[in-house]
Amino acid sequence: MTQSSPRRPLTVASLAAMKQRAEPIVALTAYDFSFARALDEAGVDLVLVGDSLGMVVQGHDTTLPVTMDEMIYHSRCTAAGLERAVLMVDMPFMSHISPDEALRNAGRLMKEGGAQMVKLEGGQEQAEVVRRLAENGIPVCAHLGLRPQSVHKLGGYRVQGREAGTAERMCQDALALQQAGADLLLLECVPVELAGRIRREIRLPVIGIGAGPDIDGQILVLHDMLGLTPGRAPRFVRNFMLDASSIQEALARYADAVRNAEFPAAEHCFQ
Repeated sequence: MTQSSPRRPLTVASLAAMKQRAEPIVALTAYDFSFARALDEAGVDLVLVGDSLGMVVQGHDTTLPVTMDEMIYHSRCTAAGLERAVLMVDMPFMSHISPDEALRNAGRLMKEGGAQMVKLEGGQEQAEVVRRLAENGIPVCAHLGLRPQSVHKLGGYRVQGREAGTAERMCQDALALQQAGADLLLLECVPVELAGRIRREIRLPVIGIGAGPDIDGQILVLHDMLGLTPGRAPRFVRNFMLDASSIQEALARYADAVRNAEFPAAEHCFQ
């Protein structure tokens, strides 16, 4: 296995520099101190406290019940375990319905939760929110494609952007969010060709989950890549605990697989 990266703390600017160097960005979710420390030691570059905690930690069917106070709590726990990785935290459902409310809640995530960047779901309709956060010094990751907070509107957890019209709108959304001041873009469950097109059309680092290999980095839900999720795993997931002797080895294997362009493979992608 390759050696994990030096322990110098990374920043949001570091992620942009990694894109310029064509250095893959390794990202995973975490929700507590112990796993955050394990991810940090494995050389993970970007840790997301996702509202996915509503499903993998709290046992809900969706991410919708997660509250701002819960996100702050898990962010604070996770921040305590990190020395090197950038900490990104989800803005939960209905926490950014206006620029003023988004600013107040994002400020809490940073002041009380230790976040270095916040992530919010939505396209061009979120441009004013992104602009307000950026103007106040809050780094933002935009989230396009499958948006779990909109699962009822979308009709389920489905691949997004297969139709020409929706693909074009997603490209326009990415450009609008970049112009509004976003620092990063996450694409979830989109076809490989579309993800690659968006990555080429914008200057922001593009992180993917189920978005193929032609982007700047990869992220998975921690519990998925450790094989802890009950039932059938999503197509884009690989169980890195298979043939690993420990969780730490599985994390290191994941980091290596992303950096060596071994993950995702064709079987993890959508056309």
